[in-house]
Amino acid sequence: MKTTAIVELVFIPSPGMGHLVSAVEMAKQLVGRDDRLSITVLIMKRPFDKSKVSSSTQSLLLMAAEDRLKFIYLPLDEAAAAELQSKFPETFMLEFIKMNKQHVRDHVREMVSTGSTRIAGFVVDMFCTPMMDVAAEFGVPSYAFFTSNATVLALAFHLESLSPDEYRDLTELKDSDAELELPGFVNPVPVKVLPASFRDREFGSRFMSVAKRLRQTKGIMVNTFEELESNAVRFLAENDKIPPVYPVGPVIHLVSNTNGEEEEEAMEIMSWLDNQPLSSVVFLCFGSMGSFGGDQLKEIAQALEQSGHRFLWSVRRPPSKGKREIPDEYQDLNQVLPDGFLEHTNEIGKVIGWAPQVAILSHKAVGGFVSHCGWNSTLESLWCGVPMAAWPMHAEQQTNAFQLVRELRLAVDIKLDYKKDIFMSDSSNVMLVTVEEIENGIRKLMESENKCGEERKKRVKEMSEKSKVAVVEGGSSHNSIGLLIEDFMKTT
Repeated sequence: MKTTAIVELVFIPSPGMGHLVSAVEMAKQLVGRDDRLSITVLIMKRPFDKSKVSSSTQSLLLMAAEDRLKFIYLPLDEAAAAELQSKFPETFMLEFIKMNKQHVRDHVREMVSTGSTRIAGFVVDMFCTPMMDVAAEFGVPSYAFFTSNATVLALAFHLESLSPDEYRDLTELKDSDAELELPGFVNPVPVKVLPASFRDREFGSRFMSVAKRLRQTKGIMVNTFEELESNAVRFLAENDKIPPVYPVGPVIHLVSNTNGEEEEEAMEIMSWLDNQPLSSVVFLCFGSMGSFGGDQLKEIAQALEQSGHRFLWSVRRPPSKGKREIPDEYQDLNQVLPDGFLEHTNEIGKVIGWAPQVAILSHKAVGGFVSHCGWNSTLESLWCGVPMAAWPMHAEQQTNAFQLVRELRLAVDIKLDYKKDIFMSDSSNVMLVTVEEIENGIRKLMESENKCGEERKKRVKEMSEKSKVAVVEGGSSHNSIGLLIEDFMKTT
């Protein structure tokens, strides 16, 4: 006989795809683990998002629904969002989240109005800490779901603890070759690979305010596992000024949800991979926000052709100038790729737009992954046992890349300090990664005859095995989730 759910949680993810999918997977794990839990996920629709990625995410959410897991789409006023963007172009997403506080307030009030729902807490995304104010109004605690890793969380708390003068000194080093000793890292860390927002005084102060709010939570779930980030996990556990931290990962979505046109594209991609030799294909994909202009695409294309390796390349078009849009697909690749490239490489390569990433990484033909080092993509690649070449772009990706290449020796580097504004459509202000740099990275990634390559491949395989052990009964993340559920139950 099934026990009636007695604990209700309200999940509030950030509208970014990587944040949203991770939050849904975390919610699914929790309700699947304990039938006393019931979860309502309040979803803020991302404004101005017309991309295929968004459609795929919505399909994922609808297919995930069950009795104790509900999804509520909060109202979206596109006109109000557009006005907000014009007023606050640099901090639009934060203001957009604040704008949704009333919608969250209204829905939670409706949830508790019957008297039968007892909310044990809000679980807010790392970028949704303003929603903690709403939780406080209802007299319930807030927990955080940190979709990045434990090392970045430790770094955020460390920088937040610095005095204003100390932090100012750090930001003044942002364009230098200086290196810092930082908690969670074994090696000195170049300032150039710290998250861009941490190195900028104005943006950094905003992110430090997020860290300050995270200190006020009752607990923080982190999408990582102890065996991958033991130093950072230890630092967080030993600091009594930080709330309990629960490594719960890898939290990844392993089942592809496709329909219609996407399903046809996925079948075509998988059919092509089926005809390639074992571990022979290098897969290039830079996440839902990753895109390149024509000059950089030509450098990548030439590097791929010169390397001679088989490749599967996901190409995305940058947003229109001045638009905060999700990158979409090029209508005609011949207009942006070198003349004759598609014909010359027809027998060894395939250029695509949208990519069913986990399915591709799981395929036996894939031997390497050129990645932006977004944390979800990193966990997926490790889970599948595919070595990476690091080409970070924005947010905390440079820090992730440094960790993978220098700290953990699980990846090779292409350009660790590459920087690109997340919505930058003017490629004239972006550094160009050269043919030589890209080709060299691909060769190091795919040619494992040398001792370093073999050792790296072995480490990736071992970490893949550890990631799978972490989430099963008796594993470190499985045990951590158990402790978290116990804390939820105490709240009621």
